[in-house]
Amino acid sequence: MSTAVATTVLAYLPSPDRGVWYIGPLPIRAYALCIIAGIVVAVLWGERRWTARGGARGQVIDIAVFAVPFGLVGGRLYHVATDWQTYFGPNGNPVDALKIWQGGLGIWGAIALGGVGAWIGCRRRGIPLPAFADAVAPGIVVAQGIGRLGNWFNQELYGAPTTVPWGLEIYRRVDPVTGAPDPLGGVALDLTPVEIVHPTFLYELLWDLIVAGIVVWADRRFRLGHGRAFALYVAGYTAGRFVIEQMRTDPATRVLGDLRINVVVAAIVFVAAAFYVVLAKKGREVLSEGRPVPARTPVAAAVAAGAVTVGAAVAESASSGGRGGAGEPGGSGEPSGEAAGERADEPAEEPANDAEQGDAERDADGDASGDGPGATDPEATGHEAAAAAREPAESTGPGESDSAPGAGAVEAGDGSS
Repeated sequence: MSTAVATTVLAYLPSPDRGVWYIGPLPIRAYALCIIAGIVVAVLWGERRWTARGGARGQVIDIAVFAVPFGLVGGRLYHVATDWQTYFGPNGNPVDALKIWQGGLGIWGAIALGGVGAWIGCRRRGIPLPAFADAVAPGIVVAQGIGRLGNWFNQELYGAPTTVPWGLEIYRRVDPVTGAPDPLGGVALDLTPVEIVHPTFLYELLWDLIVAGIVVWADRRFRLGHGRAFALYVAGYTAGRFVIEQMRTDPATRVLGDLRINVVVAAIVFVAAAFYVVLAKKGREVLSEGRPVPARTPVAAAVAAGAVTVGAAVAESASSGGRGGAGEPGGSGEPSGEAAGERADEPAEEPANDAEQGDAERDADGDASGDGPGATDPEATGHEAAAAAREPAESTGPGESDSAPGAGAVEAGDGSS
């Protein structure tokens, strides 16, 4: 009697058969394409969020010119410093430290030195770095996730062997001409897997997308500013990295006994970021063309009155340029005399501004408009607040106020009636 044996083949995740293609002598590397794609996504999304928060178009690209090269250099320096044996050990080749296309970018170094580049760009344009960092935070973490696809093409940074259905197949890649093993530049001629492992690159990619969603939600819900959205991204990312890093089996520098160095760094950075989220100044900066708006100008007063975003208040204020109002009667709308000297140096807090909405001029939740009894039309309320901020204060009679007319106009934007 014959016995039929049924074999169930699990649908494991395949690896690409190669990570490099050639156009003549020119190599096209998947790892580099993933890094470039991530940078493009971060810049485009960051630009959208930045303009919705009051920044000027093109400023994110201008600052990225500094931040991106600094970040790439910082990421490579961190990788080489924490894996120096590979390049400077007994069997290492120091020249390989320059071969960034072979993989090896440490996110900690990329963010640290990239932040220095962003600071230089922001300083040159008078833009507050914390506000800029808040705008680009979700895009950065999504870019990290896209970059992890480069590890998939390179068949690197995976976990231990596994039998889970989503296990990753690892193939033997060879030089198609000589047949010599070539894990990075070779081709898998035989797609029989030599190992099934945990796809830790995929775990981190999915976690990065989750962190981006959390940052966007929290930014909408709590009006994060002063660097708190960026710190939330850092805290969220490091929490996941702390777990995923311990699943990886690739060689790594060990510290404090037998801990991977990135596990220790993730824990330290998480604590620092969490403290910043809790202790940093609450609220969000009010920006116009990327620069802080003084707290007692008509634009900031209109925003502080509720129900109007920065864009609407700026447009309303600009439309009054040829009429009298916030300054001298018949003037240009600029407060004069002692009123100008009474402006606060601190930027106003912005109660309503949502970069992730399809309509950046309206808060979908409605909670930033000061909704309450009688607040039924946010748009109308916003325009009335902007108009009130431009009108000079009515005279209340001799002896009741010794301030100049310009000062009264600025004070009208503080909510006094």
